Amino acid sequence: MVRMLLSRLSQIATVVLLVCATIFVLTNMLPGDPTVTILGEQASAEQRAIAREQHGLDLPAPVRFVRWLKNAATGDLGRSLRSNEPVARMLADRIPVTLELTALSILVAIVIGLPAGIIAARARGSFLDVLVSIAAMTSVAIPYFWMGILLIMLFALKLSWLPPSGYIPFLTDPIGNLTRMILPALTIGTAFAALIMRQTRASLLQVMSQDYIRSARAKGLSESAVLIRHGLRNALIPVLTVIGLQIGALLGGAVVTETVFSLPGLGRMMVEGIFQRDFPVIQGAILFIVLCVIVVNLLTDLLYAWLDPRISL
Repeated sequence: MVRMLLSRLSQIATVVLLVCATIFVLTNMLPGDPTVTILGEQASAEQRAIAREQHGLDLPAPVRFVRWLKNAATGDLGRSLRSNEPVARMLADRIPVTLELTALSILVAIVIGLPAGIIAARARGSFLDVLVSIAAMTSVAIPYFWMGILLIMLFALKLSWLPPSGYIPFLTDPIGNLTRMILPALTIGTAFAALIMRQTRASLLQVMSQDYIRSARAKGLSESAVLIRHGLRNALIPVLTVIGLQIGALLGGAVVTETVFSLPGLGRMMVEGIFQRDFPVIQGAILFIVLCVIVVNLLTDLLYAWLDPRISL
């Protein structure tokens, strides 16, 4: 177990190194001059040359990559070219917003998707099964930005139940925070719930046809007891795979959703950094997202082993 875990950690280190190289190359391929972000469009060529030298932009790309990688390993992600604020501090201010949005989206997806998948599996082939499947396909097909706009129009503008945008820290006003996070969480969570529903339904149908399920029924256990005690636990393993693999998609959805709802999160910071050609901000934000995806995938593997001891890391 320990040996396999160490092997997985070494693989993760290799992946992180490759991802860092990819981030650096793609970021520096963005069109535009970063000195415009620093000095503005009216700066002279001499002033831009001085700014490049001050920020190390005149160095060869391999030298800049090694320097950035070395500093990133110590937690120093550089400074914003626009505000000169440390990127690590900017991430610390924005990460709680994105993590809260992601956590609430996962909660919405599980609360909606898991029961819907169980209901669809138990009512296989019925009108209810078809109705749930159509609703799932519809929610997956709607883009995040369009779903967000529809929710704003319905719950904020027409019904006036919830505020359309903005953010209040949870510790400042818990009720105000949650009322402003409901619509963004629904925007991402409904699409994710559809994936969980479909996977839960398929996995549960497969598990419920196994021999040990028939044996449990032969012992006189009720259908609910067979479903909960013997079927659902084994059926959750593929569902965990979907949840783990979709964390990256959730964080990607946060980029669009935070922009639509004016949330000061990591996704919005990355979008602003791209428009402003703020390379350190872009690199720091993407690196954090990649690390989150890697850590979640590792935790998912550990949950596999907890749910089914026969599974080896």
